[in-house]
Amino acid sequence: MRFLGAIEAKTDAKGRAFLPAAFRKILQSAGEERMMLRKDVFQQCLVIYPESVWNEQLDALQARLNRWNKAHRELFRQFVAEVEPIVLDGNGRFLISKRLQLMAGIRQDIKFIGMDDTIEIWSNDDSRMPLMAADDFGRELEKVMAGGDNPAPAPTE
Repeated sequence: MRFLGAIEAKTDAKGRAFLPAAFRKILQSAGEERMMLRKDVFQQCLVIYPESVWNEQLDALQARLNRWNKAHRELFRQFVAEVEPIVLDGNGRFLISKRLQLMAGIRQDIKFIGMDDTIEIWSNDDSRMPLMAADDFGRELEKVMAGGDNPAPAPTE
């Protein structure tokens, strides 16, 4: 399952949003009906996890945690307590709860961003756009693809 691209949308007065058709098709072809929605751990956005991806993430987290470690239990509790199951209605809409809208600063204009096996939902407020400037993007991609944080050396003749 690969979600790619950025799609602008709006929520209605009740906080419902249409999941973009391109993303719905990917979910349908994978046989995914249920999804999980939670605030991102690092950014002020929401993340939609198809149920199978959510379960993989949960299993990976549990494998690293010790059930008898208090801090680990608190971490796990917070991670799962903030998730909300979502199911699309017959029109392809789902509800973003008021609690999650507040956590992500979402009003009406939103942007869906495909992030491989998950989908992010951002407020479409220009002051918080999640994308880098083109020059910064090029530099960072060069660093990563060159094998580290150091820029690739210039070619010698």
